[in-house]
Amino acid sequence: MLAVAIAASGLGMAVPVMAESPAAEAHQASFNVAPGALSSVLNQLARQAGITLSFDPAQVGGLQSQGVAGSYSVEQAIRQALAGTGCVVSRTESGGYSVKRGAAESSRRQLPALTISAEAVQEIALGSVEGYVAHRTASATKTDIPLMETPQSISVLTADFVDAIGSESLADALTYAPGVNTAPWGDQSHYDWLYIRGADAYSPGFYLDGLQLRNSGNWGLWKTENYGLERIELLRGPSSTLYGQGGPGGVVNLVSKRPEADGPNEIRAQLGSHNHKQLALDVTGALDQEGQWLYRVTGLLRDAELSTADLENDRLFLAPSLTWQPNDDTRLTLLSQYMRERTGAVWHGYPTEGTLLENPNGDIPISTLLGEPDFNRYHQDQWMLGYEFEHYLTDSLRVQQNARYGTFDLDYGVIWSNGWVTQNEADPAAAENFRVVNRTPFASDEEATSVTVDTRLLAETRLGRWDHTTVLGWDYQYTRMDVLANYGGTVAPLDLYAPRYGASVELADPFINGTTRLHQSGIYLQNQAKFDDRWIVTVGGRYDQASVDNEDFNSNSRSDNSDYEFTGRAGLVYVADNGFAPYLSYSESFMPNTTINPENGQPFEPETGRQYELGARYQPLGHRARYAVAAFETVRSDYVVWEWSSGGPRQTGENTIRGIEFEAQAEPVDNLNLHASYSWIPKADVTESANAAQVGKQDLAVSEHQVSVWSDYRLDNGLKLGLGVRYTGSNDGTKEEAPKPLPSSTLVDALVSYELPDWLFSLNVRNLTDRETLPACGSDECYYGERRKVVANVSYRW
Repeated sequence: MLAVAIAASGLGMAVPVMAESPAAEAHQASFNVAPGALSSVLNQLARQAGITLSFDPAQVGGLQSQGVAGSYSVEQAIRQALAGTGCVVSRTESGGYSVKRGAAESSRRQLPALTISAEAVQEIALGSVEGYVAHRTASATKTDIPLMETPQSISVLTADFVDAIGSESLADALTYAPGVNTAPWGDQSHYDWLYIRGADAYSPGFYLDGLQLRNSGNWGLWKTENYGLERIELLRGPSSTLYGQGGPGGVVNLVSKRPEADGPNEIRAQLGSHNHKQLALDVTGALDQEGQWLYRVTGLLRDAELSTADLENDRLFLAPSLTWQPNDDTRLTLLSQYMRERTGAVWHGYPTEGTLLENPNGDIPISTLLGEPDFNRYHQDQWMLGYEFEHYLTDSLRVQQNARYGTFDLDYGVIWSNGWVTQNEADPAAAENFRVVNRTPFASDEEATSVTVDTRLLAETRLGRWDHTTVLGWDYQYTRMDVLANYGGTVAPLDLYAPRYGASVELADPFINGTTRLHQSGIYLQNQAKFDDRWIVTVGGRYDQASVDNEDFNSNSRSDNSDYEFTGRAGLVYVADNGFAPYLSYSESFMPNTTINPENGQPFEPETGRQYELGARYQPLGHRARYAVAAFETVRSDYVVWEWSSGGPRQTGENTIRGIEFEAQAEPVDNLNLHASYSWIPKADVTESANAAQVGKQDLAVSEHQVSVWSDYRLDNGLKLGLGVRYTGSNDGTKEEAPKPLPSSTLVDALVSYELPDWLFSLNVRNLTDRETLPACGSDECYYGERRKVVANVSYRW
């Protein structure tokens, strides 16, 4: 049935197809209307319900609705669509419905409440999501908007999905996202190292709640905990216009759990392979009857071992938070966390003979530790304290500020292999020449201090048939890194086929002993203009100043350099009535250089990135689903390469990456979830370089094909079965230097769970068949992938 709102003498009237009876009003029906402009949501709701619905376009113009998803009566569905808008619904004499601004609420727009009730789940971009399909995001524009209106590829992985696939780390959680290589250096237990769209995302780091967790390219990284997250958002492509300096691959923004007025609460216990034992707690609620004060405490304690040499894998995580909302105009949320990490450091880089190539002694066992159990370590303590503040100055103007202070202290030690020990010089092919490796120790003591602030002014205005959302912001970042690193020294060689540990480790003198201070400040302006709730034009620009101050205590020298850069973005989206939304966009990035130009003694100019993207999303009406496809070209320019003829660096590097990505998140039928992705990257080549031999080859190892599919089904008796498949195609290794192409791999994950009213029992297995994989190789080393992980979980929820 169809009801279409039209404007007549300033009054929006509905053209009914069928009159609704009281019996129909009492009936519960299933609705699925995506978040968006209130007028558009009301129109779609009227169509799905077959009702007469009238409203004044002038009263609802510029208002956004959180949409409707679930089973409701008609009036409940309308109230859900109106939540937080200041509008009310009433019955008309003809039996239809009328929407108007409420007399008591029309002067001020309400902040959306972070509540979960038995009737409905109201999604906001920083809130919880029931299931796997999110509808809103804040990462793409720094405003709470529908995903369908985003002019750039973005994936949102909800906490429910991250739990379902059994992910223990951020890298685990992203294994089903398109365009992401989560093991560019194999299974690194202490790192979440990613390639995104063929670009290295190691530096400058991820984002937590929109603020960067910056690293300086050394060995210490800010750690994250999946259990403390509400969702993980992956914005693919250059994004410096909103976030400042960064790489061309994209931005990973982690959204923390925040206080909610009513649940969910949980106590969770886990047992698993490699002596995995873990307890977790997540409780939230109101501290007062009025609900002005909300709290949440999330914590985790893990006692476990790694799959290699039974090294420790322990963690303590605690994240208390507090929200104060004295009225509808103001909200302040305090976010804090402490993490203590005590884990071994395992570097699975073994010689190519015995991994990719044949070895007369057989394959090198994947469980072999290259280092020493008493030396290999990654011990880190970190804590953070920050806040999020929002205040409505008027109905259409608000100010937001996010800030965070954090520190970490790292004690890191690892031992790398350094070529075979020749034991039989008379016969180079003898088996004894491929058993024992030389080893090189490395250690780093690091301390980091970080301050980040992001202040924004958001204005919502209506000019004729255009609705504008304008963001004017200023952000500032300061990071200090103190590093004392030792490379080299002495440690006895190791027989990889009969290892004996206990060798003493003597470190060489520090090769890095200094302090790095990074400052960045930027002013950005973005306007998102919507025409007739169909055409969305996004245009933004940003001007940055970034400086790096290095103090070297070994040489008693100091260097200081600054860079200034402008970046822009533009995008166009069309949202059709049938849920189809094509888009196109252009975006830029920049990254300061610390390499010195030998011609003038000054650092090189910043690296830059640019991307063209053409894509489409489809969100079918009446279904909880979203499908997305995108074609892109990303160019990384002005990176520094080494010119062998002159023995010096030159800023002549350029990479061109082209590809197509597909992603589907859907609930095709009741109780069935589907998450699928495919990436095709036929070109990820060096197009310019001072080293002519590199042109036409890949700089980083990028597989042309990558496919992942996860699906689970819940039976009516509470039993859920899930199965996932992850395929990664072959590649030629880093800089195409592998002795031969790396084999493709297929990994299988599985889930079995059983749910009672307050209890959940589950069993997750990642890499079900325990298949050995080689996700990365260089000219003389290869890196093994993840081992099988089994975890049994018992959760009590209230």
